[in-house]
Amino acid sequence: MTQRDRLDPESRGPLEQLLQAVPGGFNAISDVTQRREAVRTLTAAAITELAPNDRVITEDRLVPGPQGAPDVPIRIYTPVGANGELPGVFYIHGGGMVIGSIDAEDAAATRICEGIGAVVVSTEYRKAPEHPHPAQIDDCYSSLTWMAKNAAELNIDVNRIAVYGGSAGGNLTINVSRIARDRAFPHISFMMPVYPMVDDRNETPSSHEITDIGIWDREANIEAWSWFLGGRPVDDYAAPARAQDLTGLPPTFIDVGEMDLFRDEDIAFAQRLVQAMVPTEFHLYPGAYHGSENFAGTAPLSQRIWAARISALRTALRVSSTLQTDLMSDP
Repeated sequence: MTQRDRLDPESRGPLEQLLQAVPGGFNAISDVTQRREAVRTLTAAAITELAPNDRVITEDRLVPGPQGAPDVPIRIYTPVGANGELPGVFYIHGGGMVIGSIDAEDAAATRICEGIGAVVVSTEYRKAPEHPHPAQIDDCYSSLTWMAKNAAELNIDVNRIAVYGGSAGGNLTINVSRIARDRAFPHISFMMPVYPMVDDRNETPSSHEITDIGIWDREANIEAWSWFLGGRPVDDYAAPARAQDLTGLPPTFIDVGEMDLFRDEDIAFAQRLVQAMVPTEFHLYPGAYHGSENFAGTAPLSQRIWAARISALRTALRVSSTLQTDLMSDP
């Protein structure tokens, strides 16, 4: 049995279509500029197929970056018809610290905004290899602090802020929450790092097992960590698995697929959170590959993954059933 034979059958088709369009997957394109352009082209094509969502208002802005660095682009999502202070979700896109964008994950950010009735602030950040660590976390923390300091303007309840991100965005979700803990600002109520990229060492069984799925296989992960670190010694704000102190972090939700390279490092990290007395919910999905809930959005497995995330966010951010019903029923 091959690795792809172990994938959820209803999630496998879109992956096969991607690999037909880009043989070998995006990481088969060695030039990073060309790789990013291929991702942008496919993203743009996917966006044109989506019907406009008239339940969510979006606004693009630039906010101050770290000292001496460029401003950071953000996109603000606000549910139509919502009144009063809303929970806030700080959204960090994935892409191995190398690719990815606000646009590429616009549909997911919109889904969270509408699904829980929250103001979502989705952030860009500088990419490796041109900008190695800590450029990414510095940009994210800058835009997170802007969000918290401008909560009143955004109609965000500062006591109900969650951080959400997948893959590289999951790494940054954990680390921006750690910085917020260490600097005592802002208060993070909940974090949701989904299939997070947490360990640079590539020593787990799954990091050796996942070599030929076509989405974030071993070779891609090794390359991304090399570019992200830029030849510098690793520190625990680059690789959360190396962090010595996980106490005091916000309640956490982690999910990962059985056929995801990050499976075992995420299991180990979730276990360490529990041992550090951080309330932690963990889901392992049989047959799911890296990002399968986004590639195969209509598959029943993807629907289960998203339903669990939305439910956990609503519970953590204390979204009432009445508010959610009102938001979903507005014309």
